[in-house]
Amino acid sequence: MAYKELIKNFNRIRSYMREFYVYGFKKREEYTRKSPRSYDNERRRIESILGNYIQFHQTENGKNVFLSIDSRITEHNPLYQAWKIKSFTDGDITFHFIIMDILELAKESLSIHEITKQVDQYLSVFESPKVFDESTIRKKLREYVNEGIIETEKCGKTLYYKKSDQIYKGNIDILDYFSEIVPCGVIGSFLLDQQLKHKGKFAFKHHYITGTMDSDVMCQLFEAMQKKSSVTIQMLQKRTGNKTKMKVIPLQIFISVQSGRQYLMAYSQQFKRISSFRLDRIISVKIEKEDKDFQELRKKLKYMKKHIWGVSTTSRSGERMETVEFTVHYEENEPYIHQRLEREKRCGKVKKIDDHTSRFYAEVYDASELVPWIRTFLCRITEIHFSNKILETQFKRDIQKMYELYDLEGGEVQ
Repeated sequence: MAYKELIKNFNRIRSYMREFYVYGFKKREEYTRKSPRSYDNERRRIESILGNYIQFHQTENGKNVFLSIDSRITEHNPLYQAWKIKSFTDGDITFHFIIMDILELAKESLSIHEITKQVDQYLSVFESPKVFDESTIRKKLREYVNEGIIETEKCGKTLYYKKSDQIYKGNIDILDYFSEIVPCGVIGSFLLDQQLKHKGKFAFKHHYITGTMDSDVMCQLFEAMQKKSSVTIQMLQKRTGNKTKMKVIPLQIFISVQSGRQYLMAYSQQFKRISSFRLDRIISVKIEKEDKDFQELRKKLKYMKKHIWGVSTTSRSGERMETVEFTVHYEENEPYIHQRLEREKRCGKVKKIDDHTSRFYAEVYDASELVPWIRTFLCRITEIHFSNKILETQFKRDIQKMYELYDLEGGEVQ
């Protein structure tokens, strides 16, 4: 099959872009799930989209190709470009330019019969013209109406069509910021493309752009939530590569402020509980019918958030809740330690014992989610307790091993 630059199957390019950008440093031979030819085609397609960001590292075992994007010098998310080169048929592109020209020149709205007649006039100048019957044109116009490209108005029993005014006329700086920060920001990127002379004003120290590849999935989930509907999601299992389907009720999207990773919080009808699902592992979403339990489940999730540190909603120890409590000691010139505890406590509580001591306490579903954060206070922790004793033993053993590794004294935490 010949290589084509335009994207027909976005899920495929989505997978490869994630491999190149998020993981990177893979050789051609390591992409075992697809043929080498598929790898070459997708690599060339990515190079055509993101040529300025492609780099490679030559080793004795081969060449590793990867994406390198520096947010300090990149004004706009370059991954948005993948959404703007979708493939199309000869009929699609022929119809698009003809219908846009007809509606642009029309002084008033046109009926389907008037449009069909003008389409025939356009095509009649060709020796072997494409033929669009009225039903095909009506179907295409309906697609454009759904996309917001064309507007309709009804007069009696007749439906009339006109080109919609899509030019964004609001604050461009707000749109610029929205397109880089808000979920589904690719929508803002499309609108920014209409502003020919716009110069971006924002730079981001932590710019989480990989969620771009999951924008279509997220948009469908938002639509389902708006309709209070259940959905059938197709998931890709990371270890096996197998695909599984699951019916869930989507409730909310969680986005990590540390990594930018996106999760769907949803009620699983199979497991009868609210769980998290990584968006980058959801292949497709099919919106089902409205679910009568949607509002009650939303209320339940709102209550559960009081005990969710990250996205886990189940205890690993088998207990309904797990508790964690630790005490930190800091010097007179380090009041920012207590301030940081207050700022980052999430669902936990912080109590100031004295001018040099503070205590943190949290009751959560999964205390192991706190461990990476707790480690950032290691040098100042004087006492720590987990209700999950296996986790507590592991945590204290890790500290002891670290001290032994660096040949340091101490390492014992009460």
